[in-house]
Amino acid sequence: MYIDGLECGNYDREVLTELRDGGLACITPTLAFWEDTLETMDAIGRWRDLERDNADLIRIAGSSADIERAHAEGKTAILLGTQNASPLADRIRYVELFHAMGLRVMQLTYNNQNAIGGSCYEAEDSGLSRFGREVVREMNRVGMVVDLSHSGERTGIEAIEAAERPVAVTHANPRSLYDHPRNKGDALVRALADNGGMLGLATYRNISGPWADSRRSWCEMVAKTVELIGIDAVGIGTDLSRKSGLPELEWMRQGRWTRTVQYGAGSASNPGKAKPVEWMGSTLDFPALAVALGEHFDQAEVGKLMGGNWMRFYRQVLDVR
Repeated sequence: MYIDGLECGNYDREVLTELRDGGLACITPTLAFWEDTLETMDAIGRWRDLERDNADLIRIAGSSADIERAHAEGKTAILLGTQNASPLADRIRYVELFHAMGLRVMQLTYNNQNAIGGSCYEAEDSGLSRFGREVVREMNRVGMVVDLSHSGERTGIEAIEAAERPVAVTHANPRSLYDHPRNKGDALVRALADNGGMLGLATYRNISGPWADSRRSWCEMVAKTVELIGIDAVGIGTDLSRKSGLPELEWMRQGRWTRTVQYGAGSASNPGKAKPVEWMGSTLDFPALAVALGEHFDQAEVGKLMGGNWMRFYRQVLDVR
């Protein structure tokens, strides 16, 4: 069972077919970066249209049982998610409402400070706010994944401490293996693992650096991450972006909050789209990645890394009784 903890591309039947042909049991697409409440509702509506028009390929999932059912039917489960809490409009009750509409993953902060906490790009990390603690508690209550991928270190650690269920970093790498503001310090990833959480390792070149140069080198990064936090806390969150170009990149980086050029995970010397990762051009490359991981891990361990660990995590977080 293959699971991708986070993607951010544009989806049509061609891309959905790639999911099935690559053997993906479940993915989490991104419905919002800076989008507000109404825009995110529109995005959920568009995914329902996609599901209706491609019912032979996908099923929107709300629980681990939904993922398993989709997989048994030869379909890919879609676990709807956002990379910001902007859809909440600072209203605690909207957590439950968005859950009722099908949202199952929400990142607490994106690239800027918000009412919940600090981002990885702020000069000072404020930590988790009072409102942030309420949001984490409410997400735990309804069964929604708390995602810390773009949160600051202090905010992330305080969210792990405040949570009653395991939390995730769906798409980042250990900072000790590649020093980048988007990656996570050892204290955070160890706390994540100690609390049953998940680190989805990204293939995105800007935050993987030389580890992304080849499938073999990326698998070496996986092995070093397992040495750091254990086999049970590691999965894949590619941050794969299919069929998106400069307009989408500018929206991700600038949104509506600035008139100035922003580089996101890039830099002034690396301003545009990151150089493609040839060995992970689409989800069609997942089977080859499983084979490559077999050079470092036994079959059972490869199964955990490719999707088994995400399923364990989803059972603990999504299946609220």
